[in-house]
Amino acid sequence: MKSFLVFLLGMLLGATAFAQDMRMAPDPKIVREAVVQVYGARALGFKGLFGVHTWVAVKPTNAPEWMVYEVIGWRLRWAESVVVARNRDPDGRWFGSEPELYAEKRGAGVDELIKRIEKAVHDYPYANQYTTWPGPNSNTFTAWIARAVPELEVDLPATAIGKDYLGGSIFSSAPSGSGFQLSIAGLLGVSASGVEGIELNVLGLSFGVGPSGIKLPIVGRIGAARAAYAAEITETSRP
Repeated sequence: MKSFLVFLLGMLLGATAFAQDMRMAPDPKIVREAVVQVYGARALGFKGLFGVHTWVAVKPTNAPEWMVYEVIGWRLRWAESVVVARNRDPDGRWFGSEPELYAEKRGAGVDELIKRIEKAVHDYPYANQYTTWPGPNSNTFTAWIARAVPELEVDLPATAIGKDYLGGSIFSSAPSGSGFQLSIAGLLGVSASGVEGIELNVLGLSFGVGPSGIKLPIVGRIGAARAAYAAEITETSRP
């Protein structure tokens, strides 16, 4: 009986360790360095067939928990702003959908990036607007932050509908904050950068090819996101 209990305890501890390894967001109680991560997951309901919901998570140096910034459209039913800032696990499921990591920065200099992210959140020009298609929506918000902090090198998938929405503007940098973009109301345009590659936007649907692979509507991406690829390289390079 004693041997069985020891075996069972070992299995439970092993499962817990495995679950920790599978997490994409480091535990702030263990990892003290500053970290920024950008995530996305399939949207709720029918919208999830075509698009994702994205968010930005920050953890300053020695912070005891994560802060997640995102836009939630239905908040306009009772609040004046769609922008939400709250403490939660950044790699948790979004209404059952598994998240994907799009970008990550850690260590020296990241606290300064976090300050700029917080300023971009405060300056978001569509805080009292929300339109699922073609924007502004949660992906417009994430792209706004990415353009303000191009060091993040955020490579959003084709399913991040709304990332190409520029409001009344026609010219801008690509959603990553690098390169260039021409977009008419988020419905028709083209962009090119060293992060995203080349993309064509038709009626809010993106087609493209770049360092992360091929980008297609509904599918999203054929290939690994830059952050996932970097994590894989880091893992395989460990002794």
